Amino acid sequence: MFRRIGNVVVRHPVWTIVAWLIAAVAIVATAPSLPSSSDESSFLPKSYESIKAADLQAKAFPSAFTPSAIALYRRTDGGRLTAADKQDVVRITEELGDKHIDQVQKVVPGRPSQDGRYTMTLVQMDSKNAGQPKQADAAKVLRDDVKQLVRGTDLEVRLGGSAAQALDQQDSSKRGEALIGIGTFVIILVTLLIIFRAPILAVLPLFLIGLVSAIANGLIAYATELFDLQANSSISSILIVVLFGVGTDYFLFLMFRYRERLRTGDEPKQAMVNAVGRVGEAIASAAGAVIIAFFALVLSTLGFLKQMGPALAIAVTVTLLAALTLIPAVVSLIGPKVFWPSKSWQREPENARFAALGRGVERRPALTAAVSGLVLVALSLGTLGFNATFDLAAGSMPKTKESMVVQDEMQKAYSAGAAAPTDVYLSSTDGKPLDKGAFDAYAGKLGAVDGVANARMTQVNKAGTTADFTVTLKYEASTDKALDAVGKVRDVAHADAPDGTKALVGGMSSIYKDIDAAVTHDYRTVFPVAALLIMVILGLLLRSVVAPWYLIASVGLGFGATLGATVWIFQEAQGKSGLMFMLPVIMYLFVVAIGTDYNILMIARLREEAREGREPREAAGMALRHAGPTVAAAGFILAATFATMMLAGNALLTEMGFAVSFGIAVAAFVMAMFFTPSLTALIGHAAWWPGHADRAEPAAVSGAGHAGAVPVSGDSRDTVGQDSAGRRG
Repeated sequence: MFRRIGNVVVRHPVWTIVAWLIAAVAIVATAPSLPSSSDESSFLPKSYESIKAADLQAKAFPSAFTPSAIALYRRTDGGRLTAADKQDVVRITEELGDKHIDQVQKVVPGRPSQDGRYTMTLVQMDSKNAGQPKQADAAKVLRDDVKQLVRGTDLEVRLGGSAAQALDQQDSSKRGEALIGIGTFVIILVTLLIIFRAPILAVLPLFLIGLVSAIANGLIAYATELFDLQANSSISSILIVVLFGVGTDYFLFLMFRYRERLRTGDEPKQAMVNAVGRVGEAIASAAGAVIIAFFALVLSTLGFLKQMGPALAIAVTVTLLAALTLIPAVVSLIGPKVFWPSKSWQREPENARFAALGRGVERRPALTAAVSGLVLVALSLGTLGFNATFDLAAGSMPKTKESMVVQDEMQKAYSAGAAAPTDVYLSSTDGKPLDKGAFDAYAGKLGAVDGVANARMTQVNKAGTTADFTVTLKYEASTDKALDAVGKVRDVAHADAPDGTKALVGGMSSIYKDIDAAVTHDYRTVFPVAALLIMVILGLLLRSVVAPWYLIASVGLGFGATLGATVWIFQEAQGKSGLMFMLPVIMYLFVVAIGTDYNILMIARLREEAREGREPREAAGMALRHAGPTVAAAGFILAATFATMMLAGNALLTEMGFAVSFGIAVAAFVMAMFFTPSLTALIGHAAWWPGHADRAEPAAVSGAGHAGAVPVSGDSRDTVGQDSAGRRG
């Protein structure tokens, strides 16, 4: 099949390129803009208690005041607020309300801090657009206006709250995307120049993958709108890295094999056909493993991950199609001039280092497997200390952003939980009015819960059937202590609800508690499903039942080693309380799925060497010699491109960038080069049971005479390659 694809593309390269250009123009011109949400509650399904509580609040208290923005004031000299300062705040609050800013529904004064050094203005916005760009725009206007109004006073003001966080997150994301994009371009360009010493070859993938990126982003926007999926600004940064990193991987897989075919004497066009025919299956299988693993995210209960899965799967699918059609078409048009001015492509390098590594694996496969396996196991021990954090806003931007400064100052000036109080909604189950005489006792029981600063009944709906008890925790909403405390509040709220009533607990800590439960569900669902589907891909590629088991076990060890190293560096060494909650899921999919690419490439090459009549150990050594440079180059570029995410300056992308780049490096330089080939050499022919995929097949030796092949001159045999001595390899 892949040889037929190569034949069609090489015969009609211009039409292939034109088709891609038409598709790009049509999709980019008509695609909707990609929406973005930073509202954590929108990531959860309706079945969770915190979401039920939010729905109940909207029905029972439609006019309830929930601030979306908080203007926090203090004196410029840091002293206690004077009567004149307080009058200035009242004036500013009134003038802000009179401006009738879009999305702003109500502006009211807040209460001063206990030490008298801070006070607030609270701004309520339309709850239907929580976390959406409209409210970020409103926050920008508010921030500019309130700072203008404070001029001429002794006060300074900062704007915080969820809307301001959405604005700062948006700005941080744009800056991060720019840095990641520049870093990715530079790394790919410089690395390809070093590898091939050919400027055309270094620039070509950037242009081609840029085209692919435009198409993929358009298709993702269509899918997001069509299926009403949630989006987050961090996805754009991840997409840049996935498209250029994975795209460059597949470009390298193809170009290394194309260069190898030219060295054996293939006519240029036939060399590309043979390259696609040989490496196309490995690329398709590698991409298939990634696509299936990403699609497994639709099983997630979190809207953010549900959207990320299809988005990344679409991106990799478009990249795969480009690797099998667009790249071969463009390169076949240019021909060997793509390697200009270098002439090294004309002779096979000795690959002395990889040949030496291959001989080491061939001679001591047991020792190689044991040492590389022990390294992975040792690093995996760090997973025992993993702890999750849930404040997505704080994780998505630097602590120096204005909204983050406000959050930190409010925790110091007020009760740590005051910025995001917990609400217990007590509702009658029979539709009759609640017994108000039971309110004080119920509030007392809620206030007595360990970790609660105070609890009080704040409002009852008009029908008298639902009461709102505001519970202020002693801890900031996203901390482990707050999650433990809200769990205890739930227990007491449910158990001690008066007869004929039902309690629901809402608020940010309750949302984080449910996100924790959702992530735990995802670990138990997404992980095994993704692993099973990747094993099916491996089984189909290798025609084996045995090999997929130890291959998936090896990438599982790679995941454990990656998470362990990340825990040690970010939690232990840097003293952080934990890692972002979705990191293990994302890491698992990137490391297991994309890391499998290198295992697939190596094991596919090992099979080719075995089919040349070599015994398992020799085949493993030769596979490392010939495929090692490709794996090393692709692994380095992909790891380096993911590492550019650390330039974004926020916790989420910094942790993700390190973790995935480290995992890719482990997959390429430990698993694919040592662990997998040495295990395959040890297991021998049994690795391919029940088939005989590693046995020599005389029919596989020839390929040039395939029906429909492009006419060639010279030696067009579809061999694996020849070394300088003429021996086939």
